[in-house]
Amino acid sequence: MASVPGIGPLLGAEFLAAIGPDLAGFASPDGLAAFAGLAPAPNDSGKRNGNLHHPRHYHRGLQRIFYMSALTSVRYAPNSRTFYDRKRAEWKRHTQAVIALARRRVDVLWDLIRDRRPYEVVPPQPTG
Repeated sequence: MASVPGIGPLLGAEFLAAIGPDLAGFASPDGLAAFAGLAPAPNDSGKRNGNLHHPRHYHRGLQRIFYMSALTSVRYAPNSRTFYDRKRAEWKRHTQAVIALARRRVDVLWDLIRDRRPYEVVPPQPTG
């Protein structure tokens, strides 16, 4: 059984302290990402819709957890490095690429916790 790359005992404990023992407070991984400040929030009013902005109120500690785990996983996990390199090839800045990876990791953690299964290393698939 392998641990999730970039999430060690300290970040894991901080993650559990931030969200609680389960994901009951969140309807979807999008809700968890918005709570962490990693997903844009709608700012719709009246006839305006589709107006997204960075949320004003979010859990800064949870955002730091996902950001630091993504930053670390770029160095040690080949799948994360492949994703990061792809975002950089799309002309994203370093910080934007790491935030995109952090958002992706929210989905991965959501699936692992929901399905109650361990993380398994799968080699990256070639695109083309």
